[in-house]
Amino acid sequence: MSHCSRRNFLKTSLAAGVAVGTAGLPLKAARGTATDWVTLGKSGVEVTRLAFGTGTISGKTQRDLGQEDFTSLVRHAYDRGIRFFETSESYAEMHHMLGVALKGLPRDSYRLMSKVTTRPGGNPKDKIDELRKAANTDYFDILLLHYQHTATWPTDTVRWQDGILEARSKKVVLVQGASVHGLPALRQVPGNKWLQIAMIRMNHKGTRMDNEDFTAGETDKVPEVVSHVKQVKTEGMGVISMKLIGEGTFTNRKDRQAAMRFAFNNAGVDAVTVGFKNTREVDEAIENLNLALA
Repeated sequence: MSHCSRRNFLKTSLAAGVAVGTAGLPLKAARGTATDWVTLGKSGVEVTRLAFGTGTISGKTQRDLGQEDFTSLVRHAYDRGIRFFETSESYAEMHHMLGVALKGLPRDSYRLMSKVTTRPGGNPKDKIDELRKAANTDYFDILLLHYQHTATWPTDTVRWQDGILEARSKKVVLVQGASVHGLPALRQVPGNKWLQIAMIRMNHKGTRMDNEDFTAGETDKVPEVVSHVKQVKTEGMGVISMKLIGEGTFTNRKDRQAAMRFAFNNAGVDAVTVGFKNTREVDEAIENLNLALA
């Protein structure tokens, strides 16, 4: 992808963002359910509000289920109406396991998001093709630059940004974005014209959320995180939140319910991803989100 093409993309995105930014946004999510299809900002891609995450403890929780039980869990979530599944290059084996679990289901009936690690020297095209092959898919609905944790990530990852734009031109990636870790990285999200989707850590307690560095711990910066979410929403960016249950530390259901309410009704995110290890957790997450939206 030439730098000229990249500039043209950013110029077009800026023009679209101005129109979206002046439209105004509701403070609270519209009433609905966890399994409603919603559009992520101005990206045009629709996902269910609740996503099935595969990265609990970097995927160990899901891997430990084994393929048969993991497939059964994915199919249960699909049957309950969850049609948004996400994984990452850094979740060892999970592209393959998810591809097996989704095999045979109509590809247009669900959305698939992956995250790519932006290592120096890596080849974006080769990596994207490798991940698609592992997941047994012709395309990713959403591809994120994973684990962006420095204030310089927008310039450090230009080669990967161009690689994703090239993949989009070939329709092997439909929508692009980044997952950010740490306040220095998050502060670079507002105003970023390359981003269509931002994946941001969010819960009401600040557990496993962004600090002044990239480590996830307890933080009192929740108001700042919420302010960034609201700002990028006015810019037309789609927001998916993670760490809704404090990376599994919220053992009290009231906290899990409060986290859902906070993400949608206070922060105003579009969708959330939660990692599951059994059907009871899937069913509870659906119920918790339905209650938050009621």
